Amino acid sequence: MRKLRLIASLCLPLGFGLGLSGCALTRPPAQVEAPTPAQWRAPLPHGGSLASLADWWRQLDDPLLVELIAAAEAASPNVASAAARVAEARFTRVQTGAALLPSLDGTASASRGTSGFASGAPSGGSASSAGSGSSSSLGATTPITTLQAGLQSKWEVDLFGRLRADRDAAQAKLGSADAKWHDARVSVAAETANAYFAERACQQQLRVAESDTRSRAETARLTDLSMRAGFTAPADAALARASAADASGRLTQQRAQCAVQRKALVALSGIDEGTLEQKLAAAPAQRALPEVGSIASVPAQAISQRPDVYSAELGVASASADVGSAEAERYPKLSISGSIGRTQYRVGGLQQSLENWTVGPVSLSVPLLDGGSRKANADAAKARYAEAVSIYRANVRQAVREVEEALVNLDATNGRATDADTAVKNYQASFDATQARYSSGLASLFELEDSRRTLFAAQTARVSLQRERTEAWVALYRSMGGGWSRPGQPSESSETSSMNTTPAAKVATSP
Repeated sequence: MRKLRLIASLCLPLGFGLGLSGCALTRPPAQVEAPTPAQWRAPLPHGGSLASLADWWRQLDDPLLVELIAAAEAASPNVASAAARVAEARFTRVQTGAALLPSLDGTASASRGTSGFASGAPSGGSASSAGSGSSSSLGATTPITTLQAGLQSKWEVDLFGRLRADRDAAQAKLGSADAKWHDARVSVAAETANAYFAERACQQQLRVAESDTRSRAETARLTDLSMRAGFTAPADAALARASAADASGRLTQQRAQCAVQRKALVALSGIDEGTLEQKLAAAPAQRALPEVGSIASVPAQAISQRPDVYSAELGVASASADVGSAEAERYPKLSISGSIGRTQYRVGGLQQSLENWTVGPVSLSVPLLDGGSRKANADAAKARYAEAVSIYRANVRQAVREVEEALVNLDATNGRATDADTAVKNYQASFDATQARYSSGLASLFELEDSRRTLFAAQTARVSLQRERTEAWVALYRSMGGGWSRPGQPSESSETSSMNTTPAAKVATSP
């Protein structure tokens, strides 16, 4: 109570002397440091510009991927929910901002009634006189119309900054919700791209399995003919048939995997499966990935472009403002009311108007005893602030990890690509030579099958490596924020500008 009286004695005179601007309480820091390494510990790609990271899928010259990402974004419940939260946060921001201003309400009313009097017979009068004067005893009534109109105003003076803290918290939450909307879009784009590349990789592996199955089936057919002619042992023919059956089983399994993968892409994009199959069949089977744009060498600068990190940063600012609001609740509240009005009376052919106005009451509410409720609310807000700081720092550490993992994986897959191509090329040459030797009787069926298995393994490994490279590419795109720029920073490409468009602007510009 001593602290309460001291602050009130200082702030109330100051508030009235400065136009009732009041005194704000100290909040915890709205921005905190998050430790980041001085430099990346993973190799950085070179070439291009950072803008290329924003529209990476357009550089693939693959219109189908662009169409799928747009369809997935439109169908995503996560993006829709994030957009709804942005709208909700915007309305809350308007509400908290309006609380700092006086409120003004208009009133109007009309009523109609009667007013009259009754007169009785005079005492001591004769019966005849009473009879003749009966009409006067009926009385008389006069209609009265009353019209009222006025304005009523009320204003809470923000003595200790509670309303300003609520406004600042709402503004930070609006920015955080908008950043989460962008993060949802980046996530949908990355998930759709991964599903699309998985579909393409599955189709490549399916072609490898089909080729292997045809080759083994042809070997089994020729071996069976040779056995019937008595030139090949029945055991070799059985081995060839077993090899063909094994390849056929793998082909069936691969087709099932591709069917399942395609259904995942259908669910993401919301496009009918038949229509999607036609679009996939018309699109080229494989496209080379573009060069990776340069990544900022300073980790703190790079991860600041992630919408999820920015959202967590604004979460700290919002929690700081909530602490200020909760602390201000423990101190007096001052409000001022006033009204102005006009009343008109109409009686018969006459009318009379009255005007009135009031200033006040000026009311001061001082918390005295609440069982510790307000202090508990303030302590809870401080605990939420500490949690927001911890979450922000954890997000920064996770962002650093994701970027470095993506860089390492991308560099490793790039280094392995040449070796994988060389291995497939030479294993293919070795198999062709072994098959020619087998056809001329200079190589055994065991040698042919061993060479075939080696070639199949190398082809499968190359498809898997290509899939790993696309995953690393998408992971780098996702970990670097998908080309998003925090508010106030210039966009580096048209796609970046699109990525920075707010949900409301997206709706306004959509057909």
